[in-house]
Amino acid sequence: MKTEQKNEFLTLWRRYFASAELPIAFYYTDQEEVELVPPPSGHECLIAALAKVREGHSLRFNKASVGCGGGKKFTGFSPQIGPNFEYFLSCGIPGKLEGERYKKSPELVKESLGHAPSWTAPHRYIVFKRWDKLDEADHPDVVVFFATPDVLSGLFTLVNFDEAEPNGVFCPFAAGCSSIVMHPYLEKDSGRPRAVLGMFDVSARPHVEKDTLTLAVPFNKFEKMVRNMPESFLITASWDKVKKRLPSS
Repeated sequence: MKTEQKNEFLTLWRRYFASAELPIAFYYTDQEEVELVPPPSGHECLIAALAKVREGHSLRFNKASVGCGGGKKFTGFSPQIGPNFEYFLSCGIPGKLEGERYKKSPELVKESLGHAPSWTAPHRYIVFKRWDKLDEADHPDVVVFFATPDVLSGLFTLVNFDEAEPNGVFCPFAAGCSSIVMHPYLEKDSGRPRAVLGMFDVSARPHVEKDTLTLAVPFNKFEKMVRNMPESFLITASWDKVKKRLPSS
C-alpha cells in the first residue's frame, strides 16, 4: 500500500472523526515479519490478543498462536472446531461440559454450522497492524474499526453512501473473531463487498469497551469509502453536530 494512500486516510479520518480510534488492518502472508505471537498457555480469545494491536503493536499469528478452537477455524487455520461443539454452544453435557446457551439445542447448532462457509487461510500467517503502522509492502485484506455508536453511525452511512440497495452492512450471528476476519475476508471476493457489523459475541464482549462494536470492511470497499469522504454527509452541518461529541484529543 502506498504511503500516500495511508496518509490520505489519516488526514481525512482526523478531519471528520477527530481523535476517534484508528482502525486496524490484517492480511495473510508467508513472510516471517513482525512479532510472532507464541502459543498461549491455555484458552485465549483472539479479541483479547488484539488489544495490543489497537495500541499500536503489530502482531503475527499462525495456527499455534490462536488459543481458541473457534478462532483457529474462523481465521482459516483449521477446518474443525472440536468435539461436542454443538453441546458447548447450546445446553452442554451435564457433569461433563458447561454449555454457553447461545443456541436453543445441539440440533440447531448443527443446522447453523451447515450455513457456515468452509474456507482455508491462503498463507501460514495472519498479520494485524494498526492503520498508521502499515508499510508500503503491506496489502491489507480487511480494515477493522473498533468504534462507539457515534463513529459507527458515520461509518455505516459512509458504507451505504454509494449503494442503492439498503444492506451495504450486514450483521451475521457470529463469534467476535468471525465477524472481523472470516466474514469480511470472504466478502472481498464477492461482486458487491459488504461491511460486517460485529462484536455481539457475549464471550468476546469482556475484551472490548462496553460502548464499542466493530465494523469490518473489505479493503476494496474501504478504498471507495475513503474516496467518497470529501463529498459525503461528512462535510455537512448534520455531521458536525455528531462530530462535536467525538473525542477531540
